[in-house]
Amino acid sequence: MNNAWHRTFRNRMHDFEARHMAPLGTAPVSIKVRVSSGCFHREHSPRAYTLIDKQLSELVMHEEFTFEEHESGPELLVFVAAVTASISLAKSIIDLIVAIIKARSEGIKKGDHPAAPLELIVRRTYKDEEFREETVLRIEHEETIDRRIIEEHLKQSISNLLKEKDKATTKKSLKQSRTRRRRETSR
Repeated sequence: MNNAWHRTFRNRMHDFEARHMAPLGTAPVSIKVRVSSGCFHREHSPRAYTLIDKQLSELVMHEEFTFEEHESGPELLVFVAAVTASISLAKSIIDLIVAIIKARSEGIKKGDHPAAPLELIVRRTYKDEEFREETVLRIEHEETIDRRIIEEHLKQSISNLLKEKDKATTKKSLKQSRTRRRRETSR
């Protein structure tokens, strides 16, 4: 991915943090339902978005997340509670993600296009502007959706992302020092 996209993503995450009061012990994370090829937005998936809109309207409050629409698929910006060794995600967030995946499948059955697989991904930025992304699951449109499996994999991937912070800082530092050495020796 290019630097312009990384900058846009960082800005989106910073805006989310600025608009919402982050609960103590939480980290901002992006949960994206992305189509692997083609588009997954209102124009190409109107039947799916009718179901997604219905699910969104049933939620009492949207304070715990922001719903973003993109050409490649919807994205939820959320604060994840990193309690000791486990990750805590609100039930409403898991339910919405499952509803989005099911809506895509139902929409395809009713004529939405394209029928490319979905990827559930999580990503975040760190204080040093480092970016990390992890693919949680790849889901074919005809697969049975199991809420428990989605929740388990999602929590594990978010946990990996939160642990990656220390590794990301270390890798970046090592890379920068190697670059400096190369420049010094080439002079």
